[in-house]
Amino acid sequence: MELCDHSILDLHHRIKKREITFTDIIASVAKRIEEKEKTINGYITLFLESARKQARNLAESIKDFEQIPILTGIPIAIKDNICVKDALTTCGSKILANFIAPYDATVIKRLKKDQAIIIGKTNLDEFAMGSSSETSFYGPVANPHNPELVPGGSSGGSAAVVAYGGAIAALGSDTGGSVRQPAALCGVVGLKPTYGRVSRYGLVAFASSLDQIGQIGKTVKDCAILLSTI
Repeated sequence: MELCDHSILDLHHRIKKREITFTDIIASVAKRIEEKEKTINGYITLFLESARKQARNLAESIKDFEQIPILTGIPIAIKDNICVKDALTTCGSKILANFIAPYDATVIKRLKKDQAIIIGKTNLDEFAMGSSSETSFYGPVANPHNPELVPGGSSGGSAAVVAYGGAIAALGSDTGGSVRQPAALCGVVGLKPTYGRVSRYGLVAFASSLDQIGQIGKTVKDCAILLSTI
């Protein structure tokens, strides 16, 4: 079992014991992305170089590993309808193919505060309107368990990359099932929080009275960890 297949909680405990490094985790995730991404197409944008740099900087700057936040050094994927400052936010559409977000969504600010590593922006049905992740301008997402099948949608990219080990966990958005359904189809855990529990600031709207930023993880505990942070 490679590091990219472990849960947030497992990796956090091993980091605290100094059994593994942040760089080890990024290397494992990057290797899996290299192996799988051409087939699965779960990402629109990747930040591998900046992730490696952040991992090195964390290793040099942290003095007391016993006190680090639980998401420190953990690679998290972000659905590409959530704004990450100075990065593309395309919503899977040609219309926004050159749009660089000028600010961080609230959930991104909170992830960065805990020193999580944003590994990339994930593919989705265009403007999150779909349930199969086949309508993206950047091409369809394949199911990592069987590339002939769909991963569900619209957060299919987020679910797929967590399932194949291209991220330890991910954020998606859920209006009518867009986190829960792809999580089920990809064999991971998806959670839509209660309305208002998580800030929608920085999420490109589909139906504002129903939209929620949700969590996708390998375990229920991982989703709870993400929820408690964002």
